[in-house]
Amino acid sequence: MEYQFRAIEKKWQAVWNEQKAYQVSNESDKPKFYVLDMFPYPSGAGLHVGHPLGYIASDIYSRFKRLKGFNVLHPMGYDAFGLPAEQYAIEHGVHPLKSTHGNIDNFRKQLDNIGFSYDWDREVRTCDASYYKWTQWIFLQLFNSYFDRASSKAKNIAELVAIFEAEGNSKHVCPSDAQLKFTAANWKAFSEKEQQDILMQYRLAFCGYGEVNWCEVLGTVLANDEVVNGFSERGGHPVEKKRLRQWYLRITEYADRLLTGLETIQFSDAMKEMQSNWIGKSYGAEIDFAIHNYEGALKVYTTRPDTVFGVDFMVVAPEHALIENITPDSHKASVAEYIAYVKSRSERERIAEKKITGCFTGAYVVNPFNQKLIPIWISEYVLAGYGTGAIMAVPCGDDRDFKFAQHFNIPITNIIGAAFDGVEANPTKEAVLTNSDFLNGVIQKDAIAIVNDKIEAMGIGQRKVNFRMRDAAFSRQRYWGEPFPIKWINGIAYPLSENELPLLLPEVDNYGPGPDGQGPLANIDSWVAENYETNTMPGYAGSSWYFLRYMDPHNTGSFCDRKVSDYWNQVDLYIGGTEHAVGHLLYSRLWTKVLFDLGHIGFDEPFKKLLNQGMIQGSSRFVYRKRGTHTYISAGLIGNHEVDQLHVDVNMVDGVDLDTAAFKNWKPDFANAEFILEDGKYICGVEVEKMSKSKFNTVNPDDLVERYGADTFRMYEMFLGPVEQSKPWDTKGIEGVHRFLKKFWRMFFDEMKGKVWVDEPASAAELKILHKAIKKIEEDTERYSFNTAVSTFMICINELYDLGCHKKEILSQVLILLTPYAPHFAEELWKVLGNEGLVINAAYPLFEAKYVLETSKEYPISINGKVRTNIAIALDATEAQVNEIVLGSEAVQKWIEGKEIKKLIFVKGKMVNIVL
Repeated sequence: MEYQFRAIEKKWQAVWNEQKAYQVSNESDKPKFYVLDMFPYPSGAGLHVGHPLGYIASDIYSRFKRLKGFNVLHPMGYDAFGLPAEQYAIEHGVHPLKSTHGNIDNFRKQLDNIGFSYDWDREVRTCDASYYKWTQWIFLQLFNSYFDRASSKAKNIAELVAIFEAEGNSKHVCPSDAQLKFTAANWKAFSEKEQQDILMQYRLAFCGYGEVNWCEVLGTVLANDEVVNGFSERGGHPVEKKRLRQWYLRITEYADRLLTGLETIQFSDAMKEMQSNWIGKSYGAEIDFAIHNYEGALKVYTTRPDTVFGVDFMVVAPEHALIENITPDSHKASVAEYIAYVKSRSERERIAEKKITGCFTGAYVVNPFNQKLIPIWISEYVLAGYGTGAIMAVPCGDDRDFKFAQHFNIPITNIIGAAFDGVEANPTKEAVLTNSDFLNGVIQKDAIAIVNDKIEAMGIGQRKVNFRMRDAAFSRQRYWGEPFPIKWINGIAYPLSENELPLLLPEVDNYGPGPDGQGPLANIDSWVAENYETNTMPGYAGSSWYFLRYMDPHNTGSFCDRKVSDYWNQVDLYIGGTEHAVGHLLYSRLWTKVLFDLGHIGFDEPFKKLLNQGMIQGSSRFVYRKRGTHTYISAGLIGNHEVDQLHVDVNMVDGVDLDTAAFKNWKPDFANAEFILEDGKYICGVEVEKMSKSKFNTVNPDDLVERYGADTFRMYEMFLGPVEQSKPWDTKGIEGVHRFLKKFWRMFFDEMKGKVWVDEPASAAELKILHKAIKKIEEDTERYSFNTAVSTFMICINELYDLGCHKKEILSQVLILLTPYAPHFAEELWKVLGNEGLVINAAYPLFEAKYVLETSKEYPISINGKVRTNIAIALDATEAQVNEIVLGSEAVQKWIEGKEIKKLIFVKGKMVNIVL
């Protein structure tokens, strides 16, 4: 009986589907375990071999936990709203709903082909009204809540209104404007519009005006993590700063809880560091510097108030509101020119910029302690959204300030004496201060508190904890997204009632932007007539809570029943890429904390354990065209020829050997190609790059599954290396894994003899091999070391094969071990052996140490210090027995014949030495 892998895989996929083998109940006596993949955006290109890496890892672990007796939730769905889907639809001239559902159908077919154990009855699509109804509902929870700093949690906005009516806002500092103060009498005297404007400054989901990343080509605002080096991550289009009305999430109020929450979850140290850096907590002070010849002050935030006498210039964000007012006519032209340059740059680009740029405004502030005039500069490296948008520059103690001062020839004040050599800045806190008036002779770290006390006593500043993270932009000027359940009437945002949800996304023919930077919905008269918000929610809205909907996907009365979320609780294992470190993961953590605060769920962190899979990189192939010709030179013959390096489709290359006929038929440009060959072959160049359709280095998993089978493909993806690491794809290597499965198959069926498996008791040697494998594979799988588990399978089968093992007792146990990795293969042979039920429902083999205990040891036997032979001796043998065994050995007798034995040295467990 031949290993007909495709027939076997299709057979068992049909059986699992028919029997609903992977359907999971929300009620079980078993312990629960929730395994989740970061759900995919269903692109038109479908899956390449890099995509399933994390899915296969999660599937192995899910199946493993199921065999270990857990009730395992392992769902799948689609992140179907957002910019990529809309762009794809525009490019292909179809409605996003139609293209998205078509792409999902293709994804589902590819996923099913690989044999995943998803409970497809729980599938979610973020673009379905039954789903986004609850995204809108959660938005309303955010809109109708504020963050109570006293209790450090979200509360209903109605509670805040009651407080304002009773006592004003004296105990509740406004997060948007700390200067806002009013009494109960003031509040009652405010108009409805004034009251709602104030409440908007407290709401967790709020609307305001701000500098945003505007992409003209895409016609929308992008989040910071969607902009790379001044261009949109999607499509590579230019991005500039623009002031627009936007919705935001007040994530900054949760900054401390997001930081402390990291201590309770199992993320990698690198991931925790990325999130900590993004949040960017710091301790310092805000100081007001009076502006010379201007009624007003420049407020700066500094973590080093001890250096206030070393301030040689101020650097202000170019977009700071004060700049236009304080810049004298003599400097307006140069300032305007510089601001225009900065507007073309993304925040990431500005922060990362190594080149020093800036412009003097012509204005000055006054140092409040010595009345020194300090020039005000603008530079791109200061951002309006961080701190106050202005910094005090101390060149002797800060490297960036030092280089800025040197570049623009600004005099440098030395306040740390010999600690500053004039060659480079010294950020120490241990130096004794000089040139610092009342701080002279004080160690810097001790001066911090002195200055903080002084500025607070003078009324020109205060101690301050600051965060780099800013409130998250939560609206897009696009069509394909969740409509906001908001109506605007006379400038007031009114939320829809819950029974009006979902607010359905209307059909449109034109996806172009609306007037004045509004979204496409502004072009629909009926929509505008109802006063609905014309922006839509961003792509991350639906992905911020989808893990909760999987728990209870068909509930029409709630986003998730509390009893159900209490049972499944946190996601036990979340698998996905590091690219979502500061976007999706932070937003999911925020939404979870808000829902917890409001009593809708019983946990405030969504993911207990995060495993970041690496990237499977493409192994690109290149041909080399002699410049200006149709001649292609083999890689080893290029020499001094001037050539153009061109990507070639890896699917027409065997290793590095190009199929020249296929190449000529690939594109019209190559039809007349001529080749200069090496030993009759065209050898391609090779380079490891990101797997991408544009580099022609993608490999379709469907092709590999058809050629080698899903089980081979699954095991090979794991065999490539540790799941957390990136590694290049090499199709040739898959053949070794395929040979392994065929070898295992031959332990059941011989090509000549047919059935060879037998139902006989296992030998001690066979049980030893089995239980060594049980222990190693269980340990490796539990710690996600899937590549070493695959290696252990190969060792185990080779050893059993060498023993001629065909016994059901052994083979059945190995099949259960193999089930998470090669489920179709295991299911078929489990049935062949006559076992009851499905192997996916079997109990995981128990390791029994007694089978692997060593009863003897191979002792090296030395004669006069030189090893002459080895003898197996029982571990419990006495010294007298050892002497008898060793001296009775023919090999030993040959060396000691006719010679006197002075002594025999026996070191138990190590060696035997005979001294002649």
